[in-house]
Amino acid sequence: MLILAGLGNPGPKYERNRHNIGFLCVDEMASRWRFGPWRTKFQSEVCEGNIQTPAGEVRALLMKPQTYMNESGRAISAAAKFYKTPLDQVVVFHDEMDLAPGRFRMKTGGGAAGHNGLRSIIGQMGPNFRRARMGVGHPGDKDMVLGWVLSDFNKVDGPWVETLCRACADAAPLLAATEDEKYQTEVMRLAPSPKADPRKAGLIEGAKPTN
Repeated sequence: MLILAGLGNPGPKYERNRHNIGFLCVDEMASRWRFGPWRTKFQSEVCEGNIQTPAGEVRALLMKPQTYMNESGRAISAAAKFYKTPLDQVVVFHDEMDLAPGRFRMKTGGGAAGHNGLRSIIGQMGPNFRRARMGVGHPGDKDMVLGWVLSDFNKVDGPWVETLCRACADAAPLLAATEDEKYQTEVMRLAPSPKADPRKAGLIEGAKPTN
């Protein structure tokens, strides 16, 4: 079973937060690939379906952990243990402040880089899962990071957020085939990132860009 987990916080209060872009992405995947209905399992909202690849269909589980971000690892590790899924078949979609808004990068392994959701997963499963890093930019001041990720996207962000999530879903056959480099390239072809400096575009009011 391929596990595609989006990170976020549960409830309408957080629905459009930058921290919840992972939830938005797996919602789009569920719609694009017509996965089964969402249900509750593994302390998460989950749904199952198939992604068509050149080598045939790949069975996949979409996950939105309902544990809050800091405990995401408990939910994802429970699903991986149940399905006996190896780490190279676990993909985590998450917000990434070190990438400009709309940028996208795949990565396997590494540290948490201050991301509490990743820290929780690493603590439960080790670091060698696949990460789909969805750029949300940086507020320009480390003291404003928490407010940044727990704030809603600005209205002007809507088009690129939707386009990026749609691209991640449309290119999913490459992801399911473990072609991460090709997947990254295709996502960025389908969703070119906005031409803006993440430390200057859409800053939280009062934040000061750093050099």
